[in-house]
Amino acid sequence: MQKLDTIELFIKLLSYPSVTPNDEGALTFIRDYLDDFEAEWINKMNVKNLFLYKKFGEGPHLCFAGHIDVVPPGDGWESDPFVPKVENRYIYARGTQDMKSGVAAFVQACREAESFHGTLSLLLTSDEEGEAKYGTLEVLKYLKEKDFLPDYAIVAEPTCEEVFGDAIKIGRRGSINGVIEKIGKQGHAAYPEKAINPIHKVAQVLPHIAGVNLDEGDEFFAPSKFVITDIRAGMEVTNVTPGKLKMMFNVRNNTKTTKEDIEAFIDRYFKDMNYTLTLSQSAKPFMTDKDSKVVQVITSAIKEVTGVTTKYSTAGGTSDARFLAEFGVDVVEFGVKNDTIHAPNERTTIEEVEGLKAVFDHVIKAF
Repeated sequence: MQKLDTIELFIKLLSYPSVTPNDEGALTFIRDYLDDFEAEWINKMNVKNLFLYKKFGEGPHLCFAGHIDVVPPGDGWESDPFVPKVENRYIYARGTQDMKSGVAAFVQACREAESFHGTLSLLLTSDEEGEAKYGTLEVLKYLKEKDFLPDYAIVAEPTCEEVFGDAIKIGRRGSINGVIEKIGKQGHAAYPEKAINPIHKVAQVLPHIAGVNLDEGDEFFAPSKFVITDIRAGMEVTNVTPGKLKMMFNVRNNTKTTKEDIEAFIDRYFKDMNYTLTLSQSAKPFMTDKDSKVVQVITSAIKEVTGVTTKYSTAGGTSDARFLAEFGVDVVEFGVKNDTIHAPNERTTIEEVEGLKAVFDHVIKAF
């Protein structure tokens, strides 16, 4: 296939209306664009996953990972979200920041790579913005079976805060969701002594749990905080006390707090009450050693290209980097600024996309 420049490639990818879990042909285009890479499809359910690799010689296996799917555009756009608009060096379209800029940059860098001391690969999915059950995780299971897991990975999620190059992510918090049901005894509001009001019982412990830090955090992680997201009980009448209260909460946990720690924390305050607790962990926390080769190489590359000394961050929600970390891969995230992700009129700059590609060029050469 004829070579495009980085921005032409970026605009091409933005033109695919690839709302999760659909890729709308974008992955096939990338496969054809990298026609000298070996290609494997690892598809499951309605999700398409593409793994591309090229072994240049003996040495480490470096993987660039990302997703081609985007969230629905929503309302409030000043232009068609799938017809990229270029204006004053900005490019507007759904997926500009999250994360077709990253995909375009590493696809172009891999196409132009003439040498590498090892294996270069690309892991692409159409299932990151959704439940992420059949995307990157399935590819990693397949690669483990083939004994072909990468040694290092760069996920090109948007990470920068104020200026391009100012932040990479070397870890992410996990996410634990919980539901507490406090069982009481329904009754007449005029006879509170004949009932057990779960609202009154739970109100006594709220000051001890609401917004409380479960640990002190560390150099890279903020403390894990107990965040109550919903409390409901009763029948919306004034003369009946409820028989049950339901409370929902979320903990964005760092590596110091586990599900078991949260269970113990809840039991400390609810042990004398009749209650049930349901916990589910949608993402596990991870941390890549700051002295890892991939961290040091990309840090140097960012400094070389931008002149910026990057900081190591763990802020934000979750990403597919968590799956790579679970499989023992040293992983970092680096991409463009993230100030308009998922918003109407999502945009990024031509300079950032070209800069990101230049950083990846330096990484490939330095590795």
